[in-house]
Amino acid sequence: MTTTTGTRIRGGIGESVKRPDGIPKVIGNFAYASDLAADGMLWGATLRSPYARARVVRLDPAAALAIPGVQAILTQDDVPGRKTFGQITADQPVLVDGEARFWGEPAAVVAADDPETARLAVAAIDVEWEELEPLVDMEEALGRDEVFRYAPVRRGDPDATGTVVVEGYYEVGMQDQAPLGTEAGLAIPDGEGGVDLWVTSQWTHEDHDQIWRSLDLAPDQVRQHPTGIGGAFGAREDMSLHIHVCLLALRTGRPVKMVYNREESFPGHVHRHPARMWYRHEADADGTLVKVEAKIILDGGAYMDTTPAVVGNAVYFTTGPYRVDSVQVDGYGVRTNNPPTGAMRGFGVVQVCFAHESQMDRLAEALGMDPLELRKHNALTTGDPLPTTGQIIETPLPTVGVIEQLAAIPLPPPLDSDDPRRLPGGTGLTTTPDYVTRGVGYAVSLKNIAFSEAFDDFAEARVVLSPSGVEVHTAAVEVGQGMVTVLQQIARTALGVEQVAIVPTDTSEIGSAGSTSASRQTQMAGGAVLEAARAVRDLALEQAGGDDLTSDGVWRAGELVMTLDELCADGPISHHTRFRHPPTEEPDENGQGDLHADFAVAAHRAVVDVDAELGLVRVVQVDTAQDVGLVLNPQSVRGQIEGGILQGVGLAVMEELVLDRGIILNASFTDYLLPTFLDAPEVEMALIEEPSPWGPFGAKGMGEPPTISSTPAVVAAIRNATGLELNRVPIRPQDITGT
Repeated sequence: MTTTTGTRIRGGIGESVKRPDGIPKVIGNFAYASDLAADGMLWGATLRSPYARARVVRLDPAAALAIPGVQAILTQDDVPGRKTFGQITADQPVLVDGEARFWGEPAAVVAADDPETARLAVAAIDVEWEELEPLVDMEEALGRDEVFRYAPVRRGDPDATGTVVVEGYYEVGMQDQAPLGTEAGLAIPDGEGGVDLWVTSQWTHEDHDQIWRSLDLAPDQVRQHPTGIGGAFGAREDMSLHIHVCLLALRTGRPVKMVYNREESFPGHVHRHPARMWYRHEADADGTLVKVEAKIILDGGAYMDTTPAVVGNAVYFTTGPYRVDSVQVDGYGVRTNNPPTGAMRGFGVVQVCFAHESQMDRLAEALGMDPLELRKHNALTTGDPLPTTGQIIETPLPTVGVIEQLAAIPLPPPLDSDDPRRLPGGTGLTTTPDYVTRGVGYAVSLKNIAFSEAFDDFAEARVVLSPSGVEVHTAAVEVGQGMVTVLQQIARTALGVEQVAIVPTDTSEIGSAGSTSASRQTQMAGGAVLEAARAVRDLALEQAGGDDLTSDGVWRAGELVMTLDELCADGPISHHTRFRHPPTEEPDENGQGDLHADFAVAAHRAVVDVDAELGLVRVVQVDTAQDVGLVLNPQSVRGQIEGGILQGVGLAVMEELVLDRGIILNASFTDYLLPTFLDAPEVEMALIEEPSPWGPFGAKGMGEPPTISSTPAVVAAIRNATGLELNRVPIRPQDITGT
């Protein structure tokens, strides 16, 4: 596959280019949504339900409205248009509609002159709640038929049997994306009945489509602008305060800003779906998989959000990257009164990977086989059918190569230090080397890239060439992953012009680039930029009669024939494109069909030290090999992989929202434990480059795989050190000690 167009250029693909937002972020000059301000600005605050399920008996804002500086208090009755919102189904009330269905659900919003007055007004609202019995158990919800989506898979002979059988029950707790920046937004009325919104978002056009409907405005009266986001990982794909802040701005006629504090941020965004899963694997004596059966239940919380898509991903990747001819799966996303759940890095595949990799280790033990040899023996590759859907995998899938390159990475040396920073428990001085056992574990994952199941997935981009260089206009949202840098590199390489600026564009100026999720933006927004840039290059060469384009101008046979000033004398040269990935299908009644556009495989090896007496774990090293298509920016790839691994480590050993009757008990970063730099393992990696047929220059999206199989690898290593089953994550000290 050709990886360049014209002369190789500084700052093009393959280089570790510095991020344009890097220095502003490091020195504190970068404008996040919470930093925005406007003259005459009011502050918004939110009244929330103190119960997971409750009826509003009385809500009287009179006393709060009497407080000096309070400008407006709005409830569900004040929503002028559609009174519900939601990405897939509009089932969530803008404000409580008489019954709150999860802890922290917004019931009223306030606008006041300053944040302190806004908070006082919230506290002064006369509200009486009647607590109702919440539904908090996902299996009870399934029994009551509270189901957002049922997704079955029936493929192959259901009566097939193997000579070796292993079964297991597995559970995944509720993990938070834990973005450092909370939800924030600024809405400014335009004086003509419309509004401009800057807000934390991963998909501006999808938000926009929901907002204008609830505001009862025309689409062009609402303009949503990209803004700085302090982390996302899926937490910003569903809306939070978007409609609220616009309602307040339109009611008061003044700019309104809202910023959630940390406690309200936890119910203010979706989380990773908790899961309960049953698996049964059957294999022949040589290790060949014969049949996989599974039942998967995901807790969707009170409203649908993206639960149907997460259930689909979980079901269609139930078996992982392994060949098997008989697959029988039932997947459910259920409605409860627990906190909202939706997109989080890995999007349903994280949960099932923990289960299927635990099963593969159990099967290897039952067969007396090496765990990696069992995985290689059954490894999927190009030309195989996806075991769940029957889709023939036509894109490169180097599963065996990924496993072999991971195994070739040297193991770290044995523990030979009594430095507490290198021991389980750290500087708490709670253990000594004599009590430490080392374990090693492996896991492999398979993940789809971009949106699936016949979704019309596209990204628009506009590339403009002028004497000053190139502008790339896109609505693709930079959430910290480095997309802006990669888009610059793609445009530079395609055009041969070094001066490239990415122009974040609002919903009135360009069409959607889709969501910054599903590992899709490098391929989708990147594909759109590449297509538009190549078209601009062709137009420029045709106009000037040249054969090459550089920052100096158009060349022919090695001689400059037209400068950029001369080329653009009559105006800039531009091209607008809408890029789509290969089409996908909806599943039939048995879950069969060509559902996915591309795939990526990754493998992880974890090395852990465990003090089994105290239940303490230190993750020493997590090595990985990953299928990335083509490395566009080596440093960015490494950053994504290291960050993703740390999220996987967090889910394995510490991260969980603790609930009591649907109420989050640890809604702070004091009590919700996150890995710090002291918990970060060493990481060695091997990157396998087998180009995607439709990614820009062959690149694949690579942001999610690092999180998916790192968790089961860490758990496998702890099992190896302790001999325990450990069928739930995160693993708590008492799970190891048994006390």
